[in-house]
Amino acid sequence: MTDLTGKVAIVTGGSKGIGRAIAEALVKEGVNVCISARSRQEIDEAVLAMRSFDKGKATGVVADVCNYSQVKALFELVEAQLGGLDILINNAGIGIFQTVEEMSVEDFRSIMETNLFGVFYCCHEAIPRMNLRGGGYIVNMSSLAGTNAHPRMAAYNASKFGLNGFSEALMQEVRHDNIKVSYIMPGSVNTEFGGDEADESKSWQLQPSDVAEVVIGLLKDDARSLVSRVEIRPSKPPKK
Repeated sequence: MTDLTGKVAIVTGGSKGIGRAIAEALVKEGVNVCISARSRQEIDEAVLAMRSFDKGKATGVVADVCNYSQVKALFELVEAQLGGLDILINNAGIGIFQTVEEMSVEDFRSIMETNLFGVFYCCHEAIPRMNLRGGGYIVNMSSLAGTNAHPRMAAYNASKFGLNGFSEALMQEVRHDNIKVSYIMPGSVNTEFGGDEADESKSWQLQPSDVAEVVIGLLKDDARSLVSRVEIRPSKPPKK
């Protein structure tokens, strides 16, 4: 098992939902974590909560992954303040669920730029920094929608199908540099993603902490082992 104490991580979209759960789990493992999101208030609330764990350090930066200049500034700040980068969790994502006819050009572009371009920007900045550390780990948060197409989800499906292919190619590019790449495809998760509501009536769904446990397991796996893809779904969804 790999000891994560003292490692440095960036978690995009880390102020709530799955991203926050992953960031909290990392801090509890002794990782120094920088979360990014678009809301300063949400970042500050999340960081304050994580600082109470008294394990790894927690900090946060306002950054929109659609904006390469902001992404570049995020990575430069983490390098300057935390000394480098070992772990990247590409979690930031959006979901707008409409038919192709209904969806605006602007919304389609926003989905692709956040869910796919943003991952490229972050990986582009992460890889040379990980090489300086002798390796690292990149985890891309995909979805079961990355292999299962549904009506009213064409744009989201396209972004996640693309992310899966991107992740598999990247894994082959960097594996001999001691950089691992995995992508995780959760099913229904009890969060506010895509305009959903997190509540007890959906207790059958996965919890953000379930996904976070998977991430920690991947990071702790032996160096010789690479789990390149993980599917995780509710064990007992409602019967149709």
